[in-house]
Amino acid sequence: MTTDRAAERLAWLRRTLGDDSLMLENASADASFRSYWRTHHASRSWVVMDSPPALEDPAPWLALGQRLASAGLHVPEVRAADLERGFLLIEDLGTRMYLPELSNATVDRLYDDALAALLRMQSACGIDGLAPYDRAFLARELAIMPEWFLGRHLGVTLDDDELATLDGAFAVLLDNALAQPTVFVHRDFHSRNLLVIDSDAPLRSPGIIDFQGALAGPITYDLASLLRDCYIAWPRERVEAWAEGYRVQLRQAGLIDEAVDTATFLRWFDLTGLQRHIKVLGIFCRLHYRDGKRGYLGDLPRVFDYVIDVAAGYPALQPLADLLASYAGDRDLTRAVAEA
Repeated sequence: MTTDRAAERLAWLRRTLGDDSLMLENASADASFRSYWRTHHASRSWVVMDSPPALEDPAPWLALGQRLASAGLHVPEVRAADLERGFLLIEDLGTRMYLPELSNATVDRLYDDALAALLRMQSACGIDGLAPYDRAFLARELAIMPEWFLGRHLGVTLDDDELATLDGAFAVLLDNALAQPTVFVHRDFHSRNLLVIDSDAPLRSPGIIDFQGALAGPITYDLASLLRDCYIAWPRERVEAWAEGYRVQLRQAGLIDEAVDTATFLRWFDLTGLQRHIKVLGIFCRLHYRDGKRGYLGDLPRVFDYVIDVAAGYPALQPLADLLASYAGDRDLTRAVAEA
């Protein structure tokens, strides 16, 4: 099956570009069923996005990419698309992901670019036709953590009191998300999905990828994805300063009103990020145990630290922090159950 798909992919590329000598090399894969393959033709590099329709419908990626491009954001240009087969020939944005480029010397400049792109996204993309990031959706995401992080990874079965603790904390997080203005939410706006683009490109950095899951949701969601990135951490004071600077920009753009002061916005930001990180604890474990994607457990400690640090800062969420800390103990969270 894999060999047949590879042959079909290569044949489609050669027909599309009219060159029977073309070859493909693996460019990258992600946490979904999509894969990406690089080729070189007529002094230009292109990428074939392979998105098997039965597993990962490419149509949302295409439609959302057009919406983002129309707002002036740098997403991959589409040269050709075969939605029935699930092949797209797209611009190669290169390999300069934000993550390895970030350092104390570069982070302010790179984040300035990313925050400018985020403001444009939230100002110009609109939410017409987007599915809502509503209470039910957010709650389903939170439920991934007790099943896969506590249950599968730590081997925990919660009693009724502990389940009530989770339910109470989750209700606080859901209320917080739904209290915020609703905007276009990328949902994975972080250092592995942002790329540094060469300065002579028609559009400036960052290049933006992996946007096919966009929803209409809380205004601080993508901000938390960027500033409390699951793959790199910064000191709290620096993060809060960036968040406050963005609050001011949102106010100037008319996306929030003057009643949203520093404390209100920080609470929105903290608890929205907490919802995301609780979900990610479960997703990273699910990727490892169910999907065989072995690289994600290595990032669990950083995500877990975010959860404990933020939850412990709010009295209503302290019981959640205590519960999770009691079960994690001093365990090495990067080790799978079979290795423990």
